[in-house]
Amino acid sequence: MSLFRDDGVVLRTQKLGEADRIITLLTRGHGRVRAVARGVRRTKSKFGARLEPFSHVDVQFFARGSELIGRGLPLCTQSETIAPYGGGIVSDYARYTAGTAMLETAERFTDHEGEPAVQQYLLLVGGLRTLANGEHAPHLVLDAFLLRSLAVNGYAPSFSDCAKCGMPGPNRFFSVAAGGSVCVDCRVPGSVVPSPQTLELLAALLTGDWETADASEPRHVREGSGLVSAYLHWHLERGLRSLRYVEKS
Repeated sequence: MSLFRDDGVVLRTQKLGEADRIITLLTRGHGRVRAVARGVRRTKSKFGARLEPFSHVDVQFFARGSELIGRGLPLCTQSETIAPYGGGIVSDYARYTAGTAMLETAERFTDHEGEPAVQQYLLLVGGLRTLANGEHAPHLVLDAFLLRSLAVNGYAPSFSDCAKCGMPGPNRFFSVAAGGSVCVDCRVPGSVVPSPQTLELLAALLTGDWETADASEPRHVREGSGLVSAYLHWHLERGLRSLRYVEKS
């Protein structure tokens, strides 16, 4: 029997029995972890209030063995709030739907429990902080998070040079299957021709150029979001359920 301590973000919760919950977290040191939190559904449980989606918490786990992830689910025995991002997210529909899509994305990109995913964890913490503070439009924060999640998991799209032959850009065509922008010679069936401003916006979101992103016109934002959604769908092999509820400008 062992104790483990880590900090993480609550991705989702599931009811268990009459008063318990299964808490799914993305942690800094152990990747995605599912744990049982006993008694958290009782009305007076302060412990349960800290373990809601969007919460950034310091958590202690109790596991039956020398490893946190074993045959059974560990117990979540203590939690302390690091940052209650939910307070700045759940009160606004646009932020809430964007945040929910971010949580779902983080869970989908961390398939195997117990495997560290530090870059994905740091992306999620930073994305939720930005979303909660209202620093940028929620849909832009979401698209930036999706693009960077794809990048840290090895699926970075190209928005300038040809994704197939490397021909210097800008290139007119965009192919989800080919990995992003493609030249005339490398274009494949199904390629689209987005506006140059849309590709500039997506490149800005990927690199953190918020001055360019914030100044983008709504039509380019909508077109860019469609490309991001299609690209994400291709690599995850199925779309995010939560994306359908996200508001677009």
